[in-house]
Amino acid sequence: MTWIKPSFLWMMYRCGWGTKAGQETVLAVEITRGGFEWALQHSCLSHYVPGPHPDRDAWQRQVKRAPARVQWDPERDLHLRPLPHRSLQLGLSGEAARRYADEWIVSIDDVTPLVHEIHALVQGRDQDSATRLLPKERPYPSGDDLLAHIGG
Repeated sequence: MTWIKPSFLWMMYRCGWGTKAGQETVLAVEITRGGFEWALQHSCLSHYVPGPHPDRDAWQRQVKRAPARVQWDPERDLHLRPLPHRSLQLGLSGEAARRYADEWIVSIDDVTPLVHEIHALVQGRDQDSATRLLPKERPYPSGDDLLAHIGG
């Protein structure tokens, strides 16, 4: 499964600011809005939640046929501590992974130097400078229908 992690700081938590073994290179992959929304529309939650699913069996049936999985994980601050709100992580497999690789990717940028620069500023306690270098992120402007089936 290939995972899309739209949150920069959540990704830094996951890869340890590009210092974890096998995760030393950090890439920013831009994809089409249409592709992202297709994946959301064809997704299911990665774990059973009573609200969106009538029962565990219904969720398991959905997992078997959905080419995308959604996890809601705590957003992170500059020190990678959890915040009270969540960020979406989107796992792609099968048809979704193929579409991602063949159709949705617009650009791929190596942001490893930026990651290291921000991390050095955080370690040097220069929060303001580190914050200014963070990619601009905002809540995704989706209609209610797009995320309703995944608890968004």
